[in-house]
Amino acid sequence: MAVLHGDNPTHALVMVGLPARGKTYVARKIMRYLNWLGHKTRLFNVGNYRREHIGSLQAHAFFDPENPEGVRQRTQMALMALDDMVSWFTQGGEVAIYDATNSTHERRALIQERCERENVRVIFIESICDEATVEANVRATKLDSPDYVGIDPDLAVADFRARIEHYARVYEPVDESEGSYIKLIDVGRQVNVNRIHGYLASRLVSFLVNIHNVSRPIWLTRHGQAEYNVVGRIGGNTHLSAMGTKYAQNLQKFYDDRIAPAGDVEVWTSTLVRTHETAAILGRQTLQWRALNEVEAGMCDGLTYPEIKERYPEEWRARSRDKLGYRYPQGESYMDVIQRVEPVVLELERQKGPILVISHQAVLRAIYGYLTGREPEQIPHLSIPLHTVLELTPNAYGFAEQRFPLGPDLPAHAGPSS
Repeated sequence: MAVLHGDNPTHALVMVGLPARGKTYVARKIMRYLNWLGHKTRLFNVGNYRREHIGSLQAHAFFDPENPEGVRQRTQMALMALDDMVSWFTQGGEVAIYDATNSTHERRALIQERCERENVRVIFIESICDEATVEANVRATKLDSPDYVGIDPDLAVADFRARIEHYARVYEPVDESEGSYIKLIDVGRQVNVNRIHGYLASRLVSFLVNIHNVSRPIWLTRHGQAEYNVVGRIGGNTHLSAMGTKYAQNLQKFYDDRIAPAGDVEVWTSTLVRTHETAAILGRQTLQWRALNEVEAGMCDGLTYPEIKERYPEEWRARSRDKLGYRYPQGESYMDVIQRVEPVVLELERQKGPILVISHQAVLRAIYGYLTGREPEQIPHLSIPLHTVLELTPNAYGFAEQRFPLGPDLPAHAGPSS
């Protein structure tokens, strides 16, 4: 798991903002990022509590601050979520994301007082958007919300705008008297911070500076089969095999037919020969990242798995017990790889254009695990086969995925599994 370097390990990240400001979108991205880094993170969405315990089809009058029964029920749901969040910290949770409008000083003070009693540090994350972004959010995401299932789209939009007006009448922005905060303007266009300190909080700011809500495809593929893959050896810096070269040719056709039409595509590779040879046929300038190199196998580099099992039986057993945390002697673990590729992930978040990443199995497992919100323990076991392109396109709730096997087909035993 990640180390907090003496930082208070328990944080409550309290979302703040009017409806349709992208709070839940941002909250989900934060949860995915921190879990991927090894911090035990959970999202507590007050709207989900309301839908579960009261019902989803609530007209805008329910959210009127002058509706006493609506105020009572919404407060009850907020406190229920808060109780669950505090209880989760006692079970070993590190970071909780409390997702609601939290639109008044009074409500935020209640949350902060409760958290401070439990020695939980609060950071408010306020999302502020211009009207064009709000309009896009209303049309793009709220019509798919469970609050408006089966409702005429025009009626749903009118009702939701009325709901926003109810909240806007009592909305109070976060100010310096409330302690630590991050103000996120137009989903990353600008970030303002106050009293932010500590390892995790600083990392969080770096992440939020890079995010945006522009949808564009990301393609991931391993290099074509290399000479070491043919004989089952790990690591090395060998050339493509004949079948690997054929895959590069197939990838070029796929690039011309599907990837290039997406726009000005960036192509990223590792610094190793087999990724360069896979990318060369595309005829595009590539950006080489040392961070995209395969997991360093240390003293096991160049060996087959049967050879490792025979020469280093204790290492073999240790890796079998904990594939995520196991570190090759003089080499790396999967957690090391995750830490190493974090700058790549931040750059993937920052880029608004399409990207093709040609890399290696362990590295792509780490990147794919981030993009799809997998737990760290799952990452070493994710399927990233040779001669296959994974296409991931972000949306409001995560990523849509397609896989394209391009051939040539390989024997089932071909190549080692990192």
